[in-house]
Amino acid sequence: MKAAQLISPQSIANRPLRVSELPPPQRTGGQVLLRVRACGVCRTDLHIVEGELPALHPHVTPGHQIVGEIIGGATEALPVGSRVGVSWVGGTDGTCPDCIRGMENLCDFPTFTGYSVPGGYAECVSARADFIFPLPSALDDLQAAPLLCAGIIGFRSLRVAGVQPGERVGLFGFGASAHLAIEVLHAWKCEVYVSTRGASHRKLAGSLGAHWIGTENEKPPVPLDRAITFAPSGDVVIAALSSLRKGGVVAINAIHLDRIPQFDYDHLLWGERQIRSVANMTRDDARDFLALAAQINLRPKVTVFPLDQINEALLAVKNDSIDGAAVITLV
Repeated sequence: MKAAQLISPQSIANRPLRVSELPPPQRTGGQVLLRVRACGVCRTDLHIVEGELPALHPHVTPGHQIVGEIIGGATEALPVGSRVGVSWVGGTDGTCPDCIRGMENLCDFPTFTGYSVPGGYAECVSARADFIFPLPSALDDLQAAPLLCAGIIGFRSLRVAGVQPGERVGLFGFGASAHLAIEVLHAWKCEVYVSTRGASHRKLAGSLGAHWIGTENEKPPVPLDRAITFAPSGDVVIAALSSLRKGGVVAINAIHLDRIPQFDYDHLLWGERQIRSVANMTRDDARDFLALAAQINLRPKVTVFPLDQINEALLAVKNDSIDGAAVITLV
């Protein structure tokens, strides 16, 4: 099969992913074999490729927003040809304290798709049968792919921030995840305030009905109840924190953060404001979000790349040169 394999972590500008012929994956007990139809491109993939997340294997095939069809390991509930999704969390041990508490997103021994096991920048992939998700027929492959991480983790971020219907919510950064979260917030009748550096991203936020839109240096005109940061920058976290009312919450949606600069506790955090991190996702998050996405007719904005342009796709994500999400197609 064709697959894009990371040879050694380095700047994406050096084209470190190489498309070549590899043996197809071997399916073990409890797994299904999928023919990959599409795979979303995530900023986490960029962190893996550029070495901001430590390498777990000498070579890995990234990609964890996988839309595939079952070609092996089918069951009565999921027969051959079933269209399913695979996300970042590819498995948990089910026995660690956090799994027992129902917090499988914090599992001590997780499997991460496209990081600890081969991912979806390939023609075929194997996945645990209990960590795949049937996809609503209303969503085609390109629409479904970005929902499987950008969408789910954005949805979890809203949950971690404790968003309630009708609140004022800030989205700091407006890429693949935020442009999906805003649709959920509209469904919940929230006022959405967007702060982002890219002019095209500000234009997209306007087209999606943001209540207020500003640059990264502008402060929303009213105190926010909740804020979610989508950029891997500590400066953005401080900007979000400075926009909160007393008792408000910032949820950091980033698996890697450059730093958090020194800040004035008395003016920014005091008053029972909170900073919370968002870690991975649970299967309940995935099921709940996919059902909601079908219900509200969520349609991501996507830019399509073929597999042999995977380096260009990741470079576009790094440079914020596309609106919405990038998706690799394999059929």
